[in-house]
Amino acid sequence: MNKIAHLLYDILVSKGINTSMATYINMLVLLIIVLILIFIIDFISRKVLIAAFSRFATKSKTSFDDILITNKTPRNIAHIIPFLLAFELSPIIFTDFPVFEGIVHKGLQIFGVILTLWIARSLLNTLKDFFKTLPRLRDKPVDSYIQVFMIFAWAFGLLSVLAILTSIDLIEFITGIGAASAIIILIFRDTILGFVASIQVSINDMVRIGDWITMGKYGADGDVVEINLSTVKVQNFDKTITTIPTYALISDSFKNWRGMTSSKGRRIKRALHLKLNSVKYLSKIDLESYSKIDLISDYIENKTQKIDAYNTDNSVDKSLLLNGRNLTNIGLFRKYAETYLQNHSAINKDMIPIEIYAFSTDKRWENYEYIMADIFDHLIAAVPYFELELFELPNNGSFDIK
Repeated sequence: MNKIAHLLYDILVSKGINTSMATYINMLVLLIIVLILIFIIDFISRKVLIAAFSRFATKSKTSFDDILITNKTPRNIAHIIPFLLAFELSPIIFTDFPVFEGIVHKGLQIFGVILTLWIARSLLNTLKDFFKTLPRLRDKPVDSYIQVFMIFAWAFGLLSVLAILTSIDLIEFITGIGAASAIIILIFRDTILGFVASIQVSINDMVRIGDWITMGKYGADGDVVEINLSTVKVQNFDKTITTIPTYALISDSFKNWRGMTSSKGRRIKRALHLKLNSVKYLSKIDLESYSKIDLISDYIENKTQKIDAYNTDNSVDKSLLLNGRNLTNIGLFRKYAETYLQNHSAINKDMIPIEIYAFSTDKRWENYEYIMADIFDHLIAAVPYFELELFELPNNGSFDIK
């Protein structure tokens, strides 16, 4: 090797060129030849490796190899061969320049660390994108775990570069930097908290991508679109994005609507406040009038028969409506509201409680609001038919609906 390295040098010296000048010319010519060789090998390696991966990807049924190509993994791996060639040939090029050889050697070592990080990043990004295609992992905070590995990789790479520059063994360098661990923890405080929080969120299944969450402290009310190491992104219903620190999901309170979205309906719970002095017993004349309401005509007929039978059997004096059993306008209205809800096409018939409290079959916010408004528009309009009055607020005259 030494003879090959000095072949041009010997020729130049034999031609009478100064030995110092011949040494520099010999080094420059070798450097140019090696650079051209490295460029050619790098070009061929990239073409061959990318073509091989692409051909394999077209025949493979899995999407993993396609994602590898998208993240330029074959391209980065192809740089390994020319790098190793440069590492082996650099001592030959700078055999007469030990100072340059030391500088180039360190430079190549640093490039080797960077190349390793490039390959690691492309592989981790490939794993991240591939895991997101799997149904069971699609709603998991995969980004957080990939970011953690990448942070460790970059930290290890940075320490390696510093160890190379200072010519200190990596183990010794890491041991020496341990004294500064408190500062490092302070710098990466949010990252560490986010990592711990993302693990707790995942293990306890507190939040998934796609969940609707409400977090008043941060003004968040919408769907979770991204969970990573440091932040959770929520797309609000007005299409704005709210960014929440990941560890806030552990330290602060928030509401997750997943239970509602996974159920068969969404709860409607509002109240109509009625004036007490509008509540009354119903006379036979009143009942004849209310019998014209289709939804409760059968109910009035059946209920009236039972009440009359009870009052007759117990010899109740009905000259006063207070005596015995009677129907009231508020009772009929309650029955009317219940029957109306049971006949409403957008109400889940298996989830109707006793009060005006129901579950819509459509859980989308716009439709939910429309259904709720439709129901209460009808009930408010129906109140006067039962000779009831809605309570009106003194300040603006509007009735109270909650």
